[in-house]
Amino acid sequence: MPAMTRFLGDTPLRVLLKLAVISFLVGVLMSALGWSPFDVVYAIREFFLDLWNMGFAAVERFVGYFLLGAAVVVPAFIVLRLLSYRR
Repeated sequence: MPAMTRFLGDTPLRVLLKLAVISFLVGVLMSALGWSPFDVVYAIREFFLDLWNMGFAAVERFVGYFLLGAAVVVPAFIVLRLLSYRR
């Protein structure tokens, strides 16, 4: 398999065709919602500015939720792996 095909996951022409179709569909959806590419860029910019202005309280909340979930998920994962290892 050529390196370019392996990198893209398909032949370059098929990838180009898929990207064109998806771009068209996203363009139609964004037009229907009244969004422009600049609106998306401004929304991302505003997100990071709000994050900075909140003093990273959102990051602290995210880490708290992450640790809370990990306290349940990690032990369950270890138990399930140990049980499947015995087979």
